[in-house]
Amino acid sequence: MRGTMGTQGSPVKSYDYLLKFLLVGDSDVGKGEILDSLQDGSAESPYAYSSGIDYKTTTILLDGRRVKLELWDTSGQGRFCTIFRSYSRGAQGILLVYDITNRWSFDGIDRWIREIDEHAPGVPRILVGNRLHLAFKRQVPTEQARAYAEKNGMTFFEVSPLCNFNVIESFTELSRIVLMRHGMEKFWRPNRVFSLQDLCCRAIVSCTQVHLIDKLPLPVAIKSHLKSFSMANGMNAVMMHGRSYTLGNTAGGSKGNSLKRSKSIRPPQSPPQNCTRNNCKIS
Repeated sequence: MRGTMGTQGSPVKSYDYLLKFLLVGDSDVGKGEILDSLQDGSAESPYAYSSGIDYKTTTILLDGRRVKLELWDTSGQGRFCTIFRSYSRGAQGILLVYDITNRWSFDGIDRWIREIDEHAPGVPRILVGNRLHLAFKRQVPTEQARAYAEKNGMTFFEVSPLCNFNVIESFTELSRIVLMRHGMEKFWRPNRVFSLQDLCCRAIVSCTQVHLIDKLPLPVAIKSHLKSFSMANGMNAVMMHGRSYTLGNTAGGSKGNSLKRSKSIRPPQSPPQNCTRNNCKIS
């Protein structure tokens, strides 16, 4: 997989994995603000690129492993659509960004999804509502955006680069989705180092069914992360087509999270032959 690199058989690096992410969305939704809020990394692209493409790197810690991200901000202007098509090659993840104070930018997400489906099909993506610090000017309700994300199979975050809220969390969640999709999690599962956030999530989802998470008195973004964490770590029984399933080996074993269909026990249709009690007989 291009952009995913291990440390074995290679010189010592400052990271364990390298991923390429694209930030897409209409003009003036704050993609540059998101990149500028990242203090570490380099802003110089290793490749020559045309005007209108911003670049930044950052390194995050994911379950004790260092993941270096190459973040490419493709301009939302129409004349840069061809540039997006070129830079979408080799991308492992895409952040669809809109401005919560601009309804037009949210409506334009449909067009970007069509572009992604055509030029980068199957690439994991998340929906990001930017400028949460301007919530008093909100034009896109949180519930509507969350429902739209669920309809399109995306995780949803509302972020604020100005307040440093949920920016790293959105990158971390997309990185987790990408690495799990490519089976990378098995390499570090035996040595996982849980963050405080992971420990809190484990404590909540260990005693809460997936379908009850929405009823918790928590912010929508946190509930979305809890559901994603619960499904990713297999800590809850899930209901599928009316049948109850239990998760085997959820104590952190290396055999993976396999779904086992729970066996239903049916009562006997007739009492045993040697039973002499009258209450065992079926009238």
